[in-house]
Amino acid sequence: CVDWLGSIPSNWEYVRLKYVSDLIGEKAEPKLDQTYVGMENVESNNGKYIPKEDITPEGLSNSFSNGDVLFGKLRPYLAKSWLADFSGICSSEFLVLRSKKVSPRFLNYYTLTEAIIKQVDSSTYGSKMPRASWDFIGLLDVPVPAYESEQIANFLDHVTAKIDLLIEKQQGLIALLKEKRLAVISHAVTKGLNPNAPLKDSGVEWLGEVPVNWKITQLKFEAELNPRKPTVDLAPELECHFVPMEKLKTDFLLLDEVRTVAEVYAGYTCFCNDDVLMAKVTPCFENKNIVVAKELKNGVGFGSTEIYVLRTRGNINNSFLFYRLQENEFMNMATAAMTGAGGLKRVPADVVNNFKFALPPLNEQFEICAFLETQKEKYGALEALANNQVERLKERRTALISAAVTGKIDVRDWQAKH
Repeated sequence: CVDWLGSIPSNWEYVRLKYVSDLIGEKAEPKLDQTYVGMENVESNNGKYIPKEDITPEGLSNSFSNGDVLFGKLRPYLAKSWLADFSGICSSEFLVLRSKKVSPRFLNYYTLTEAIIKQVDSSTYGSKMPRASWDFIGLLDVPVPAYESEQIANFLDHVTAKIDLLIEKQQGLIALLKEKRLAVISHAVTKGLNPNAPLKDSGVEWLGEVPVNWKITQLKFEAELNPRKPTVDLAPELECHFVPMEKLKTDFLLLDEVRTVAEVYAGYTCFCNDDVLMAKVTPCFENKNIVVAKELKNGVGFGSTEIYVLRTRGNINNSFLFYRLQENEFMNMATAAMTGAGGLKRVPADVVNNFKFALPPLNEQFEICAFLETQKEKYGALEALANNQVERLKERRTALISAAVTGKIDVRDWQAKH
């Protein structure tokens, strides 16, 4: 018995990975006629291949053949393992494994088990980009069935396909709920809540007609972009929250880091309670990573320079601005205007400042925000139920794979029912 894998049937055996598969170390210069597989092409935990365009090889790559298993050795990508169904080249951060004692599909499922991922993770080394070595991975034990491992792979292909279909349906429901919620936001912030309100031509082609008592304005007149003067005293010893980009989400700010002002004053963006924070860099902007800052320590925070800070003036409510910036027309317009290359494209400040929109009176803004808060709770509860179901299905999938590859499910006589 191997402690981290648990028991296996008495007629099975443990064989070290380096004897079960060969490590293919053929380096290759990228060629235009070869398909390149990067880390972004493999989905974590389920081994699915995701076709993507514009993924550029970096330096030498590894060659692989149809039937090889590509296993990510970089810590953030350890759960990425793919059974190749074509030949090509891949990132050098993949180990290319060619099975010689068990079915390649069985080996692929084995490398997706939680047990082996934890073992490999425990061996990673390096500070910036921790990775695992073949010297360690090759010594890990693989349970080798006493019967045809192809049968176990057939069983897992069948049951995981059913689970994946259920996951796909739940994810489709989540996407639909998000779409409906955004449609509700879009209508509320551009047309208001009263379907019988008299309308006027906004003079803005994409905006169309708006309620007659709404004014057409530009964002720079209603909010200050990246204000220089904070609303609190920034003494060097003052403690404040620190917010890296990854801790800014849609309507959520993870406040788990505290620094002194002296530590973060130079080189970071300053903001205060009630400021609207918006990511300006791709893909965070497209993901609608926007929030109203609240509950900051001593009322102040510092964060990534990739964050825009908007401090509202007297005519606009910060919650209304938060919702207004999520509306698809603004998102599409700003995304189209992004400058820069690749993953470093940013929304220019002048696009934000010059954005034209219709602004309702303050009392209507409060009514709209109250309505949207109830809608957020409604759709949020439905999304939470669907997300919970997805997590349960993923756990079931992981448990089935682990049980099958260690012989805890006897599938010798299993046959797919049609």
